[in-house]
Amino acid sequence: MSSLHEKKTCSQRMENFGRFLWNPDTGQLMGRTLINWVWISLYYVAFYVVMIGLFALAIYSLMKTLNPYTPDYQDRLKSPGVTLRPDVYGEKGLEIYYNTSCNKSWEGFVDTLQSFLKAYNETEQRDNINCTKEKYYTQTSFLAPNHTKYSCKFTADMLENCSGLVDSTFGFQEGKPCLIIKMNRIINFHPGNGTAPRVNCTTQDDSTPLDIQYYPVNGTFSLHYFPYYGKKAQPTYSNPLVAVKLLNIPKNKEVIVVCRVVGTGITSNNPHDPYEGKVDFKIRIDN
Repeated sequence: MSSLHEKKTCSQRMENFGRFLWNPDTGQLMGRTLINWVWISLYYVAFYVVMIGLFALAIYSLMKTLNPYTPDYQDRLKSPGVTLRPDVYGEKGLEIYYNTSCNKSWEGFVDTLQSFLKAYNETEQRDNINCTKEKYYTQTSFLAPNHTKYSCKFTADMLENCSGLVDSTFGFQEGKPCLIIKMNRIINFHPGNGTAPRVNCTTQDDSTPLDIQYYPVNGTFSLHYFPYYGKKAQPTYSNPLVAVKLLNIPKNKEVIVVCRVVGTGITSNNPHDPYEGKVDFKIRIDN
């Protein structure tokens, strides 16, 4: 029994480990003969080749069923979100506070608008076409270059007095600022049910009637910019815009303004998404 508990020396342990790695008497490598290792290796190679092949076949089959131009499944909103430029967020949402006598307080807003409208200059819109028909631009085939669909041109000059071309300060310096409303994209969405949706801005409590100029005229999103067919189908598509010029914001007073996109199929009363169909912001102009 004492031999069972005999403590092996370090050299004995190393010798046993060496014989485990390679046993010259039996020709075994780590307890197996070379032919056994060959069969095991072939088995695992064949196993992983089959698994990789099945995985690749599954991915290939999936990709063949997908339409690269239209998603099969999408978390489609009932109504598009609405965003504002300049998009300056404070502690409680969008806040546009500035002093007409302090250039530094409003220059950042102007820079934001100028940067945003760079995508709407003639050079950036050169691949788009001029559209004049006030109805949906339905395209059932890919007639544009590179198997795409045409997109209608929207240029900054369509915003007229709020384009930055007439007044480089967008009215901020005189206390009559221009703000830009954009409706987010939804694939195959037809807003307005045949009537161009329009922007309507009011104060939150309606206590201060707003004097507003809208650009384009009547603050409408022309129907020929819809439907949107997706980034791959319309790589040069630009969202249509509506500019809002606030003419009578009282000085030294905070005013809450709500701008809604009004049209059939566009809702603005979703309690879970405050930017669905509308955007609200605080504005204070000091002098």
